[in-house]
Amino acid sequence: MKFSDLQFKPHPNYPDTGIQAIHYFDNGYGVSVVRFTTEFGGSYGADVGLYEVAILKRYVQKGYGADLDWEWEICYDTPITDDVLGWQSEEEVEVLLYEVENL
Repeated sequence: MKFSDLQFKPHPNYPDTGIQAIHYFDNGYGVSVVRFTTEFGGSYGADVGLYEVAILKRYVQKGYGADLDWEWEICYDTPITDDVLGWQSEEEVEVLLYEVENL
């Protein structure tokens, strides 16, 4: 997956100053890629045009039948990292996309 394949939307908490793309992989993992600023700072690296990446993990089914869906949360125990990853360039985000897809 390429960085350019991510579909960024206004960040839900900072729609005027931020963007977010969420992508889920078939292996039960996903990523949240954000960049936003606030009066108190923002995402790690946003001040220099970089991104912050959180690895997500599918964890609970909710609903039944056609309404079956999954809940996702930030995962802090992968071989890739034990935290969110700040200060990521587009190229570094692409590497992370590959790594998460192949967990």
